[in-house]
Amino acid sequence: MKVAILGRGLIGGSIEKAALRAGHDTTLFRGRGPIPDLSGFDIVFLAVPPSAIAAMVAEMDAKSNLSEGAIVLDIAGVKQSVCRSIAPYAGTRSWHFVPAHPMAGKEKTGYANSCENLFDGASMILVPFPGTPAPVLERLGAFLRTLGFGRIVETTPAHHDEMIAFTSQLCHLISSAYVREKMSAVHAGYSAGSFRDMIRVGAPEPDTWTELFLANRDAILPVLKRYIGRLEDFREAIEECDHARLHAALEDGVAAKAKIDEERITL
Repeated sequence: MKVAILGRGLIGGSIEKAALRAGHDTTLFRGRGPIPDLSGFDIVFLAVPPSAIAAMVAEMDAKSNLSEGAIVLDIAGVKQSVCRSIAPYAGTRSWHFVPAHPMAGKEKTGYANSCENLFDGASMILVPFPGTPAPVLERLGAFLRTLGFGRIVETTPAHHDEMIAFTSQLCHLISSAYVREKMSAVHAGYSAGSFRDMIRVGAPEPDTWTELFLANRDAILPVLKRYIGRLEDFREAIEECDHARLHAALEDGVAAKAKIDEERITL
C-alpha cells in the first residue's frame, strides 16, 4: 500500500513507523499548511484535531488530488461532529472517507514519543458511513492489521462517543482532578501501585483535550454526573458512619469489577 499521513504528532508518527515496519510505501506530511499532492496514495490518514478535519477534506476535494478508490481516515477521538462535517462527501466521490479512532496512546505526546509498536494488539474503531462498500472496509481492515491492530470494531457515531466518554474521557477527567490534590506533592514514601494507576493519565495535553471534552459534551455530561453521584453516595455514607450503605456500595463495585474481568477486556 502507498500510505500518506498528514500530521506529525504521536499518532501520526506511530502510524508512519508501523506502516514502514510493515513494508508499506509511506510518506509523513505536516498537518498544517496547503494540502500536498495525494494522487497515487491508497490510504490517507488525517492525524489532526477534530476541528481541522472538515477544512482538510474540503481542500482535498477541491483540488481533486485523491486517487479513485483511495481511503481517507481521521483519527479523532470524537465522531458525531466529524461525521456531520464530512457527510456531504460520503458516497458521492470516487474516494471513501471512513471515520476511525485508534485505541492507543501514551502519556507523552509528540512525534518524538511515537513508536512502531504503539498499535500492537490495540483496537481500531471504525465508524463507516451507511453504504460504504464492504470490499472497501475489508481492504481497510486487512491493511490496519498490518500495522499491528488486533481488533477492528465497527459502530455508529453516537455509540462511539458515548463509549469513549466513559472508557477514555472520564478517566482523564478523574485523573486530572486527582493529581490536583495538594497532598500529591508530598506522596513520596506513602504511594504505591494505586497512586501510580490513578495519576497515569492525569496530565492530558490541554489544547487537545479541551477540544475533545467540549466536542463530546453531550455524551460526557451524563457519564460524569452519574460518577459524581456515586462519589456523593460514598461521601454521605462515610460522613454519616452508615456501615450498611458503605458496605453495599463496595459490594456493588466488587460485582461490577468481576463482570469486567469475566469479559477479559484488555485494559
